[in-house]
Amino acid sequence: MGTFRTLEDMDLAGKVVLTRIDINVPVENGQVTDATRIDKVAPTILKILEKGGKPVLLAHFGRPKGQPNPEMSLRVTVPALEAALSKTVTFVERPDRAMIDAAPADAVILVENTRFTPMEEANDPQMAGFLASLGDVYCNDAFSAAHRAHASTEGVARLLPSCAGLLMEAELKALDAALGTPNRPVLAVVGGAKVSSKIDLLKNLVSKVDALAIGGGMANTFLAARGYSVGKSLCEHDLTDTAREIERNAKAAGCDILLPMDVVVAKEFAANAPHRTCGLDEVSDAEMILDAGPQTVAILAAALDTANTLVWNGPLGAFELTPFDKATVQAAQAAGARCKKGELIAVAGGGDTVAALNHANAAQDFTHISTAGGAFLEWMEGKPLPGVEALKG
Repeated sequence: MGTFRTLEDMDLAGKVVLTRIDINVPVENGQVTDATRIDKVAPTILKILEKGGKPVLLAHFGRPKGQPNPEMSLRVTVPALEAALSKTVTFVERPDRAMIDAAPADAVILVENTRFTPMEEANDPQMAGFLASLGDVYCNDAFSAAHRAHASTEGVARLLPSCAGLLMEAELKALDAALGTPNRPVLAVVGGAKVSSKIDLLKNLVSKVDALAIGGGMANTFLAARGYSVGKSLCEHDLTDTAREIERNAKAAGCDILLPMDVVVAKEFAANAPHRTCGLDEVSDAEMILDAGPQTVAILAAALDTANTLVWNGPLGAFELTPFDKATVQAAQAAGARCKKGELIAVAGGGDTVAALNHANAAQDFTHISTAGGAFLEWMEGKPLPGVEALKG
């Protein structure tokens, strides 16, 4: 992964520390409804204060498309930030260095939405230079935005002494333990609706892991590629050649592909719809596959028992609908149980993944749950992340 500096490596005493965070949190009626992301970056802000630095917080909020938008102002996050830090936060629309220097040494300053100008997403050197003029040190604690080469994530990092915040450091170490220098054998579980959105991910994983379990709607495309009828199931029939290519690549790399051996089918996509468990060659034209069956879960549990490292992205079925959540819940709980015993390193990420693991009440047992969506996927795809590359030195 390459070396990167951390907060422990930096002398912050008397320094202004530009700190890129992700507080793109849900808001209703002018109030933050889920402060998880704010709570996760609070330790980095407090650490900077502890080391004598003055944190100036940079963040985006929503998608204002390069224009000021009062509905996407970061001002709404101030009460939640203050609650997380037990400290007053000063909100600034147009910062300048004189104002920052005049603030108390232990001040926390939040700058307005970085995406209120098109210069941010264009990674404009002028904006990067302006941001750099505001601080002495740059700290990136927003792994979830690290796949974007923006002025506040990549450009400014090239202009100041830079380091990773505590959350970024934890992400990078966990990801390196999962795929960079893992304890083998490594099992990857990849689910979700479509192969088309995860082709690069699958192609990369088969060369990195020892076994790859494919579930959800994605598995139907692979089953169709093997000649099985999948009825009315979600299936990308135009990608069966791609599925066969991935299977060939996996075989050449010595990676076992684990597909469902039995399935749970129904005639309608609805909670508690009449359903049955059947073999792969028993799906009727009127039925759709909504979950993996118990035989498949048993095979996956056996694979988990022999794995030392697990990487998980995506559910194994329509976990939002009972009873089609069983495979996801049972597999997640099996993984969590091994983690609690210290027998498995398990790293998971992606929006649906986090929701599924929370639904299974297993998220807290995993070694690491990534806070990122797109950045986690691009890392799994083997792509360099601009915001991380800029921290290496």
